[in-house]
Amino acid sequence: MRTATRGARKASAAAFVGTTIEWYDFFAYSTAAGLVFGHVFFPESEHSSMLGVLAALSTYAVGFLTRPLGGLVLGRLADRVGRRRTLVLTLLLMGVATFLIGCLPTYDDIGWLATGLLVALRLVQGFAVGGEWGGAAVLSVEHAPPERRKFYGSFTQLGSPAGALLSSGIFSLVALGGDEALRAWTWRIPFWISLVLVAVGLVVRLRVDESPAFEEHRAATGADGGTTPPLRTVLVEHRATIGIAIGSLALATGGYYIIVTLLLGYGTDTLGLSSSFLLTGLTLAAAAEVVTLPLAGLAADRWGTARVVHVGVAVSILTVGPLFSLLGSGNLLVVYGLMIVMRCVGQSCAYGPMAGFLSELFPVACRATGASFSYQVAGMVFGGFAPMIGALLLALDDGEPRGLIAFFVALSLLSSAAMVVHGRRQRTPVRQAPLP
Repeated sequence: MRTATRGARKASAAAFVGTTIEWYDFFAYSTAAGLVFGHVFFPESEHSSMLGVLAALSTYAVGFLTRPLGGLVLGRLADRVGRRRTLVLTLLLMGVATFLIGCLPTYDDIGWLATGLLVALRLVQGFAVGGEWGGAAVLSVEHAPPERRKFYGSFTQLGSPAGALLSSGIFSLVALGGDEALRAWTWRIPFWISLVLVAVGLVVRLRVDESPAFEEHRAATGADGGTTPPLRTVLVEHRATIGIAIGSLALATGGYYIIVTLLLGYGTDTLGLSSSFLLTGLTLAAAAEVVTLPLAGLAADRWGTARVVHVGVAVSILTVGPLFSLLGSGNLLVVYGLMIVMRCVGQSCAYGPMAGFLSELFPVACRATGASFSYQVAGMVFGGFAPMIGALLLALDDGEPRGLIAFFVALSLLSSAAMVVHGRRQRTPVRQAPLP
């Protein structure tokens, strides 16, 4: 038991460090898209400042298009050759692409070619992230004792707020130089830092052992991975499970990206708030979520994933209206308090148990493929397009957040509905679901 627990801790730590770096890279882009890229990689609009933000968020959404492809290709690779080796590859892909974004010339330098290069590197980012989450989640959960799968899996989820914390923190520092300097060149610094972080992540990941479940499966079926089900088989035989997994992530992905991405553009361009004010609030909320995500995992191990997700949905619905309605007040305590409640309760409950939950849904032969693909389709459908749809709703309503709030509520309710459907399909409670 001690050896198993030590292995679980080591795997969870490796998953946490790696996903933190990958999500740092991803959030560096989302932050820059909300604050800078509309001015740097697109011509200035004479009609609405939100149009530039919308254009930048469109390139942000492009990265989500390749995430399902990355989930399928890299997830299948993880099911065939191993979780650990695949995770090293995803880290390298993401790190190099992010560094190169920081080296790009601007629209003023080379016109639309700069935008095209930005989109190309964004596609590489999306492909890398597509294989990252599923591999890290499965590696953590397969090392974990049965009664603590959601808890140890939550350390994979910690990479998201930790990456956001690191990204927002660095952007907060570079934003202190003023918006003019930020748009001129200091936005590049967070992207250059990526190479240093990748070097650290590689050292950690190369020291972790392959998961026991994968090793046992490979020993039983052969080292060539020949028994890994074809992609078509995975997508057809597990289509209902994939659908439930995607729906369960509506709030954790779509709602989350509305808060961390669209909120920045809406607050600065429509309400005239300073970028440092908003980034500081998001940084504080992400810091607090680092504590609450493992607590959500523990709660799911004890009371079941469905109950925990329902709590997150209820809190998110009650919080989103006041957050967007009162954002323009600039009241530090009110705005920061609502951000923290949204992230620490609403998002933590909806996101924290998901690594364990999705890993339990699929057999070991296609676990990384199924979990990766489900998560990344949710990321593409909800996370990729939710900020863009939200920005469009704001533009259509002259900056009023009513349509955006209704859209957020719909995403939240979809997560609850998916958990209800899953519960009805299972004879055993979600928290007792076996890990084949």
